[in-house]
Amino acid sequence: MLDISVPRLRTSDPQFTREFDEYLRATLEDDQIIQDQVRDIIRAVCKNGDQAVLDFTEQFDGLRADSIAKLRVDQNELREYWQSLSVEEQGMLKLAEERIRTYHEKQLAVIAQRESIQPLHSDSSGNQLSQLERPLERVGLYIPGGTAAYPSTVLMTAVVAKVAGVEELIATVPTPDNERNPLVFAALQFCGVDQVFTIGGAQAVAALAYGTESIPRVDKIVGPGNVFVSEAKAQVVRNVGIDAIAGPSEILIVADGSVNSRVVALDLLSQAEHDSRSRVILVATSESTLDEVERDINQILSNLPRREIATEALEKQSAMILVNDLAEATKISNAIAPEHLELAISEPEALLPDIRNAGAIFVGGHSGEVLGDYLAGPSHVLPTSGTARFSSPLGVHDFLKRSSVIQLSKQGAAELGQVAAEFAENEGLHAHALAAIARTPNP
Repeated sequence: MLDISVPRLRTSDPQFTREFDEYLRATLEDDQIIQDQVRDIIRAVCKNGDQAVLDFTEQFDGLRADSIAKLRVDQNELREYWQSLSVEEQGMLKLAEERIRTYHEKQLAVIAQRESIQPLHSDSSGNQLSQLERPLERVGLYIPGGTAAYPSTVLMTAVVAKVAGVEELIATVPTPDNERNPLVFAALQFCGVDQVFTIGGAQAVAALAYGTESIPRVDKIVGPGNVFVSEAKAQVVRNVGIDAIAGPSEILIVADGSVNSRVVALDLLSQAEHDSRSRVILVATSESTLDEVERDINQILSNLPRREIATEALEKQSAMILVNDLAEATKISNAIAPEHLELAISEPEALLPDIRNAGAIFVGGHSGEVLGDYLAGPSHVLPTSGTARFSSPLGVHDFLKRSSVIQLSKQGAAELGQVAAEFAENEGLHAHALAAIARTPNP
């Protein structure tokens, strides 16, 4: 049994507000070295295309190839990966795909028919204001590889994009030293991804954002990655859509002692083992609950293969917070705006109306975050680093774009033209005013 201690805060302490604010600000500072390295990689890919991607893939992943064609996994290979899986593995992917697809089809159903014009407003002058919704044409999926490979991320991105009606999916999957995870490539085939390239890092993001001789330019890039991938997405955002600039994994659990402490400890550890920068937070209404969960964490941690990663996350990035009541717990949670929020309390539904900021909310002790990672239904691509204050989980909306449709009658143009001309003159835009007046009876 280990003896690690997770930092504790107590709302009853006079210094709590200062300590809590410091904790919220204790995010990683911008790393100028990483920013500069990524900028150089993006410039090289823009200038030298395929060759730059090949050079960086050899440099960073130890994967040498004389053409991008050698880094492209064709459909025959993908089918072989699928056929190599056991019946149980295929069944696992099929069940997850079905649940994810069904959820997002329901999500799409609440959006008006995207292939037709949606009337929004008409007035007595015969003016028609409408909306036209279309799916994106081509989307890039960044699927993590290297130290961790996630077939679940294939499902959580590709299936959602397909439901939204995206025409073409291009995936990049880093394979350091040419080590491939069969489940990842089988999932890519199962989900109908059109092209797959074994490249990763900032060079993959740049290739997807700007295109090369062999890698098509996409309209949007989705999927999580390391700090270099996140920085690259931040730098290309002017030229391509992105889902988010993902930070380390996060979980916040509100506990009142009604859910088994070992279950709570396991849920915390499930995020701590992701990354040494992962942030796990337990907010509890009693000191004894904090003590019991910390005891269980130490017992479980000693047997985890990734205990060094989890230990660093727990000791350096995480916190246990003692609150007076669940109302305080809610305020703490809303301030943190966690990626994952678990309500491990006896009456979780009662707290839901007060939750304003969270990527995904897991209601009650049975609703483990780990189930959301794989096959509950909603995409596990979620806002991190407090961005749940203004961002949402990946969904069909992220793969749809809207066009405003404005159709004015002769009478409507004449009526609106006079007022528009006044606006234009006040803004010093004379040609605007003339164009508006041209629609009136006596231009």
